[in-house]
Amino acid sequence: MYNFSKFNQKGKEIEDRLAKEFAGVRTSRASAAILDGILVESYGSRMPINQVASIASQDARTIFITPWDSANVRAIEKAVAAGNLGLSVSAEGAGVRVSFPELTAERRAALLKSAKEKLEQARVAVRKLRDDVQGEIEAAEKAGGMGEDEKFRLKAELQKLVDALNKKLSEALERKEKEIQG
Repeated sequence: MYNFSKFNQKGKEIEDRLAKEFAGVRTSRASAAILDGILVESYGSRMPINQVASIASQDARTIFITPWDSANVRAIEKAVAAGNLGLSVSAEGAGVRVSFPELTAERRAALLKSAKEKLEQARVAVRKLRDDVQGEIEAAEKAGGMGEDEKFRLKAELQKLVDALNKKLSEALERKEKEIQG
């Protein structure tokens, strides 16, 4: 009997990674998650924004970043602008205001394409994981640990798990498409 817990655990990791990547894809609503990939030059090293400042939503289209050290205001402004996220950035007093402009049809199409590429990367990871598990099942059969009928039953069970995981990933893309379409 083969234990699919390793497959399920790695499948959950793939699903979580895709959700995190989707959180970083900009929608028409302000979200602090979009800034997760931005690194700020601070005290001679590059650090994520959330480690040098607090981030708060002001309204549906605006985020205000308040650095813990006011000397970092310009560095944060520069890092967000350099992130090329299509956001408006301006330093205001003790912080940085980040505005999310209305998405154009062209920008929406580019975001959808990016989301679909991220989904495809996740599907490739699922296929690789499936191939690894199939290899383990084949090896167990060759070692005499199971019969041919058991091997085919396990492969069919594995395919059901793969199909369910791919369905969850596709549903995540559908939710993200609705967010992007706004």
